[in-house]
Amino acid sequence: MTPLLVTGSGFTTADIVAIARRSVIVEQGADVGPRLARARYILETAAASGQQIYGMNTGLGANLRTEVTADFEAFQLQLVRGRAMGVGPALPRDVTRAVMAARLAMLAVGGSGISPPVFEALLALLNAGVHPLIPSIGSIGAGDLVLLSSVARCLIGEGEAEYAGAIHPAHEALRLAGLAPVTLRPKDGISLLNASAVSVGQGALALHDAMQLLDRQRQAAALSFEGLGGNPLILSPAIQKARPSIGQAEEAARLLEALTNSTLFEAKAAIQDPLSLRCVAPIHGVLMEALRQAEQAVEIELNAAADNPLVILDEERVLSTGNFHTPSLSLTFETLGLAIAQAASASAARFVQLTGSGRNGLPRYLSPVGGASAGFVPMQKVVVALTAAIRHKANPVMLDFLAVSEGVEDHATQSALVVQKLAEMLELWRQLIACEMLAAAQAVDQRPEHRCGLGTQETFDLVRQIAPAMVEDRPLGEDASALASYLSCDE
Repeated sequence: MTPLLVTGSGFTTADIVAIARRSVIVEQGADVGPRLARARYILETAAASGQQIYGMNTGLGANLRTEVTADFEAFQLQLVRGRAMGVGPALPRDVTRAVMAARLAMLAVGGSGISPPVFEALLALLNAGVHPLIPSIGSIGAGDLVLLSSVARCLIGEGEAEYAGAIHPAHEALRLAGLAPVTLRPKDGISLLNASAVSVGQGALALHDAMQLLDRQRQAAALSFEGLGGNPLILSPAIQKARPSIGQAEEAARLLEALTNSTLFEAKAAIQDPLSLRCVAPIHGVLMEALRQAEQAVEIELNAAADNPLVILDEERVLSTGNFHTPSLSLTFETLGLAIAQAASASAARFVQLTGSGRNGLPRYLSPVGGASAGFVPMQKVVVALTAAIRHKANPVMLDFLAVSEGVEDHATQSALVVQKLAEMLELWRQLIACEMLAAAQAVDQRPEHRCGLGTQETFDLVRQIAPAMVEDRPLGEDASALASYLSCDE
């Protein structure tokens, strides 16, 4: 497997996924070492001149005016230990790896002034598969200091870490991996902590998963066209050209391609279908655009010097910044959550149309036996419950903060929480898509003379590989769970 180079530019969400989930080895580019050494020299020169440098010779937050005049290395240890306040379950292994990779990408830009040996130690930690136990609660989006302290503590041999599937004291995990604790020099502690690497790393994974689920949602919607006998003329290019909404033409073309060779183009269809079917192209179009915007926000962070204080290489000086603040990241992920919730609501509406009292010649409740058979109707409750949970998580939280650190930190973006709730939303959406696929496939089964399109036939066959057609009432929840589990496979 070819190693990935971290160079200080051009790092992508796909790179994060490869490192986090496929354990791709990471190597530093040829320019990174000299860049870090130069930044370190600028930093130390500024400190030697008497300049006050936040987190190096001053306290943090409300302690900004407190000078640090001696034993600077001990202060970095105090700084790291004093921020280890996170609580909650530890982040999953893949998220932890994504966090470490994101911080490495950011540090490689050269704005932190981190000591090159500490950067190299973090790189070695990731490649050796030593994963600090990072708590999940403790960031309000003004940098992820409290959470990232677990990474810094692991590097110095404190806290706990996972290695080879077992939890060990960090110093023992380092020993087993053939590594040794690192010594933090002045400012190294804050360089490791003061970043949004948790938000960005987890965000990259969530975007990857959301993109895959959008593809699955497209498949489900196209199969619902077949099951409901939808009118494919709504996808005509001329209609999309008349109102060139973002992504609408692209999504309509995708659906048309999936329906190619379907008998829908030969049948007499309704003039107008329900809006959840008729308007699927613009609904998916804005979701695709929201994904693109969120990916751009993540990749800006991955390749940026978001440090405070910042070593400005071109000007050879050190300045305090607000670059760690992430309103763009939070806003794009809030928008993405709303776009997913909208697509999910349309999916739920199509499910109800498919499983209702009978539409477009379908049997009531999609039951082939009729009579007292409940068919798919009980699953409507599941679909509504999933939709409600998705909508709940789509409620914005980026404005929910209080001033902390004696009012010095009086604004926050809640980016970590925004990204976390979106990741949780995806699991619910996956279940919902599985429900729509099951119902749409059952509807197709009730149309024995119908021929699916080339793409929709593949989707139908996929569903039937997991779950047989319902011929009498049975626990369909088991089928939905099995299909959702299959849809979670990372292709």
